[in-house]
Amino acid sequence: MDCRSQIADCRSNPRASVGPASRAAGSSIWGWGESGDLRSSDRRRRGRGFTLIELMVVVAIIGILAVVALPAMRTAPLKAREAVLKADLYQIRSCIDQYLGDKGEYPESLQGLVDAGYLRFVPIDPITRKADTWVELEASPTETEELEPIDEDLGGTVGIIDVKSGASGVALDGTLYSDW
Repeated sequence: MDCRSQIADCRSNPRASVGPASRAAGSSIWGWGESGDLRSSDRRRRGRGFTLIELMVVVAIIGILAVVALPAMRTAPLKAREAVLKADLYQIRSCIDQYLGDKGEYPESLQGLVDAGYLRFVPIDPITRKADTWVELEASPTETEELEPIDEDLGGTVGIIDVKSGASGVALDGTLYSDW
């Protein structure tokens, strides 16, 4: 029996080609004919879907990936806010230095930087989510080495020389936000 007649016989009567006579004609018990093709009935049966083992392996892989990725995803928003805080502090400090270089004195406040055009607006502290929590540090006229928060009742200030975040708490790297 040649290959073409065997395939035609298989298509017309799939159950008839499973017996010992068909195996003697050159097909194997595994469903492969002489030409190396799967029989059409085997192709239909194998093409239906995934086995339970395959699905369990995929679910296990997804579970492992989720367990690995979950801790990193929990800290991502805080890392982003800390990065914005560092960038804002750098920008404000750069504006203070530019103001000092241009005017020969320190600005009186962050709003003074806005009024002079060095900042468009006072940025919002990303940790406290408020614009009025920045701690403006000044040098007193008598002690220029020591930084103090601005107290408007004292008078005689030389302006703000540094800015810190008003957020209380510890950053992800273990330092205090107020030390940045």
